[in-house]
Amino acid sequence: MGVWLALVFLGLLGLAVWFMLGRPWPLIDHGKAPPPTPPPKARLSLAPEGEVMARYAGSQSCRECHGGEFDKWQGSHHGLAERKVEAKIDQGAFEPAKEIKAGTQISEARVDGGKFILATLGLKGAKENFTPDRVIGVDPLRQFLVAAPGGRWQSTELAWDPHKAEWFDVYGNEDRVPGEWGHWTGRGMTWNQMCASCHNTRVRKNYDFASDSYHTTMAEMTVGCEACHGPLKAHVDWQKTYPQKKGDPNLAKLSRDQMLDTCGMCHARRVELTGDFVPGDKFTDHFALSIPDESELFYPDGQVHDEDYELTSFLSSKMHSAGVRCMDCHDSHTSKNVVEGNALCMRCHGTPAVVVPSVAVAPQIVDPDHSFHKAGTAGSRCVDCHMPQNTYMQRHARRDHGFTIPDPLLTKEHNVPNSCNRCHVDKSADWALETCNQWYGDKMNRPTRTRAQWVAQARVGRPGAQTNLLKILGEEKSPFWRAVAANLLRGYVREPGVLPALQAATKDGSEMVRGMAARALGANMMAANRSDASVPAALLDDPSRSVRIDAAWGLRRTLDPESRAGSELLHYLDINRDQPTGLTQWASYLSDRGDGPGSLAAFKLAVDWDHGSAPLRSNYAIALSIAGRAGEAVEQLGEAVKLAPRDAHLRYTYALGLAEANRSAEARGELEQAVQLDPQFGRAWYNLGLARNAAGEGQPALEALARAEMLDPQNAQAPYAAATILARSQRVREATDAARRALKIDPGYSEASDFLRMLSGQSGR
Repeated sequence: MGVWLALVFLGLLGLAVWFMLGRPWPLIDHGKAPPPTPPPKARLSLAPEGEVMARYAGSQSCRECHGGEFDKWQGSHHGLAERKVEAKIDQGAFEPAKEIKAGTQISEARVDGGKFILATLGLKGAKENFTPDRVIGVDPLRQFLVAAPGGRWQSTELAWDPHKAEWFDVYGNEDRVPGEWGHWTGRGMTWNQMCASCHNTRVRKNYDFASDSYHTTMAEMTVGCEACHGPLKAHVDWQKTYPQKKGDPNLAKLSRDQMLDTCGMCHARRVELTGDFVPGDKFTDHFALSIPDESELFYPDGQVHDEDYELTSFLSSKMHSAGVRCMDCHDSHTSKNVVEGNALCMRCHGTPAVVVPSVAVAPQIVDPDHSFHKAGTAGSRCVDCHMPQNTYMQRHARRDHGFTIPDPLLTKEHNVPNSCNRCHVDKSADWALETCNQWYGDKMNRPTRTRAQWVAQARVGRPGAQTNLLKILGEEKSPFWRAVAANLLRGYVREPGVLPALQAATKDGSEMVRGMAARALGANMMAANRSDASVPAALLDDPSRSVRIDAAWGLRRTLDPESRAGSELLHYLDINRDQPTGLTQWASYLSDRGDGPGSLAAFKLAVDWDHGSAPLRSNYAIALSIAGRAGEAVEQLGEAVKLAPRDAHLRYTYALGLAEANRSAEARGELEQAVQLDPQFGRAWYNLGLARNAAGEGQPALEALARAEMLDPQNAQAPYAAATILARSQRVREATDAARRALKIDPGYSEASDFLRMLSGQSGR
């Protein structure tokens, strides 16, 4: 691989396979891999499916003894999470016939021959008639499921709003078309992967990669009693045998944290590790949680930006740290609030406060002195300010469970939304900040503001941000935020003090922190082409499966695939190969294990599955470059830039590929575009300086290199490059100063040292 494209690897780490899944692990590197090995056979051992399903009795078996709970459940969102299409419920959506307009497309819902019909754009690119068989969701929207080849069920993007009695497209007017990953006929809307496990009870996806088909099974359609309480057949049988007895040995009451993990199984943005969670298990033994990182999933203060499903934001909150858990606020069988309005919050924050076991004493709130809003008006409710709403799928409004404090200063500095301006849309952030300062004074300058500022700086790679991240990692009481810091530190591993701090964090009491530290260390090993054990091998035997898998991924080149951690990693990779992002990580694994042809084929297949993804194309391009197919690599990068024209890092990558293909003028143009899109992109400025110099533009080259040096003061290459240009222009004194700056940054920089000696000899003549 040429030097230009080789340089891009560090910049590509954030564009890797976990772009969608929230797992910012590196993909592939350009170092030597071990010889090819036969496909490993080791896999995580799961109980036989028939044995598993035989443990379930179904929700109806609970009704006789638990009638009150059953009645509350059966009409709840959980009880109606998925069901068969029923005329008495769904007739109004199809009769009388309805025309559905979305973007440029016109669809129709009607009854034909006694069957419900959705006439809409199908996989063939023309309008077809589809017969929905099942429904997911109940309120505020309902989506229909249509059977498809390969054991698939596809979720329609056309949804029914029971309140407004109208059809709408969950994508608005995006006009998605067949062939796109996110069209309703595509993999992004395949129920087996995207919907099934959270809308039903004890689902096993059962994907077969060889045939690209599913054999999905479940214990019960919808989120039944056993989805939260675990399999109960043994309990039902015992109860029938001993109807007068109490103390069934088959029952084990879940702890508060086990209940949180059970709720989190569905109410989380996460990646499946096993596909085999059972209530009572630890969340981190089955899932990898998405947390704030450089992506757009969350804001730096923890507020939700993209769809979250509650758990991450809740774990980031002071409420969670104080011991609050789901059932302190929500009825376990209806899912509704146990008390409505401010009274719910005032159970703990009012006077007198309700004493909730395991929950710390809460600060007492006196209104309207606290909210400065008249009772009954917008802004007087606790949730208005501390649980702002985001609307997903056009209709589904959800409250942020981070319980964050509105801070207009973060809006001004880092574009973090605040509740004041969400409501007062006609006012500026300056107005909101001035008002908050008048009301709350120095209280606004709280530790959570400082932490958000530090996280925001690290997210954009600001030089020196590691100092504050190290403070968070070492001093923050919340393990969630220590984990965020450990994760973000992977971009600063070469800075003094970071590596030992991360290695120490692998012994943290929180599995989330240990896992993020392992990821950061693993990224460092791959980016630097290191084979030493930056990731402690002891983590392969960590008590938490998620940590073992994180460590196994970092050590994947030399990992024994038949070890426990190796088997767990392979099982995790295997069950996620039905989606292009998971397939891309599988390709990365193959590459790092020496299977170049298998890796390249998997990268290509991932692009075929989602040809509209710029990150997948850029990953495939690097694989092509490694295989010596530079022309094809540049072609893929060009397509990626068309898909994401405002992505500065992608244009930078494309520029390096063009330069490697001897298309210098085009490469320079892409670099110019990259720095226009992101003026803080130091590495792009450095390469632009080289490109300008190659074109004979000395002074513009020096200006670009000066920007690079200012933006990335740890990069000794920028001042060294400037020194060589200055020397050719007979500006020896300036050249000498630049070479000395390079050596100050990197005392072992031999080229700069030799060049400085040469300059000293010239000046001594």
